[in-house]
Amino acid sequence: MNYSFLKTWHDSHKVDALYGRYITINKIQPLLDNLPSLFKVALLGYSVENRPIDKVTFGSGAIQVLGWSQMHGNESTTTKALFDLFKYIDDYKETEFVSTLLAMCTFTFVPMLNPDGAEAYTRINANKVDLNRDAQDLSQPESLILKELYTNIKPDYCLNLHGQRTIFGVGKPAKSAIISFLSPSQDELRTVTQSRKIGMHLIADMNEMLQEFIPGCVGRYDDGFNINCVGDTLQQNNIPTVLFEAGHFPGDYDREESRTLIFLSLIRIFESVTMLKMHKNLSSNSYFSIPENQKCFFDYIIRSIKLPQLGTTDVAIQFEESLINGILNFIPKINQIGDLKGFTGHVEYDFKDLDLLNADQISWEIGAIIEEIQTNKELPTTFSLKRNNLL
Repeated sequence: MNYSFLKTWHDSHKVDALYGRYITINKIQPLLDNLPSLFKVALLGYSVENRPIDKVTFGSGAIQVLGWSQMHGNESTTTKALFDLFKYIDDYKETEFVSTLLAMCTFTFVPMLNPDGAEAYTRINANKVDLNRDAQDLSQPESLILKELYTNIKPDYCLNLHGQRTIFGVGKPAKSAIISFLSPSQDELRTVTQSRKIGMHLIADMNEMLQEFIPGCVGRYDDGFNINCVGDTLQQNNIPTVLFEAGHFPGDYDREESRTLIFLSLIRIFESVTMLKMHKNLSSNSYFSIPENQKCFFDYIIRSIKLPQLGTTDVAIQFEESLINGILNFIPKINQIGDLKGFTGHVEYDFKDLDLLNADQISWEIGAIIEEIQTNKELPTTFSLKRNNLL
């Protein structure tokens, strides 16, 4: 597969109706209603607040692939990538690659498992439950829907599609963890079982492809075992499960660049699945060579700023994502004050030789909103911390 060509195709053919971070059932329902006949859409049930949860099925092969997106309502990047995938599959259904996929595999995707959380732009569902910690209790209708689905399908592979915060980085010096993966553990010892090893192999293939586009920016999620998580539960049942985490491409708070990379990763994992039988001895080495995610980033770091009563210090600013009147706002708030040598900012300002003009107008404390900083070196300068300045 020529992934450079595939990226070019995606840049000009992704689904325009989906953009940004706030993706709700009202935005995807018209797309579901108008999918080509290649795709079978079926209602699985309803959320706590009675919103529909649908599945999309395509292909007719023996290999069963199951995936779901927006289990956390505010993690929408992979949902956008799924609809781009549907468009690509339809556009290229006559090609050798896609026709082989459709003949070998049956794909089932739930594009939005948590429509109530998507509407409210929250991680949790309407009952304030994290669905990814409800795999054992099965206390929520959305959890029961997923359990019934994977029980009926008996998938050979599961794809758990998520998004991660801007705080994650990889490597030294740290780069943003733009895409991260995990082959979940299936016991407390984190044993590398055959099921895990299959997931590790698939992830290694995706990582190899992604290095062409985002070198050094692919991370590996912590594999601590939690049986309450869906991925760990599935893995314990010996179903190879891959966790996808769409992260932050520098400057791209709408996650459109990450969307492209998730789309490419989906195509790559499908390609890998169809070729898996050719690999007799799977190794975990390439997987463990992927650097593990670290919480080492802030949206902004202001270095060596001279503050009233605090002296010279560093200040970290993190955006709080807040839905206000149906519009997603990125509100810059002070997250830490102190020596931030061990951290990196997606944007950094060095105030070593600058004096503040508006220091007394800002509440220099954790949680305070800080939208701009004014200095008076030579000519007065304003540093805006609003999100639109980054785009």
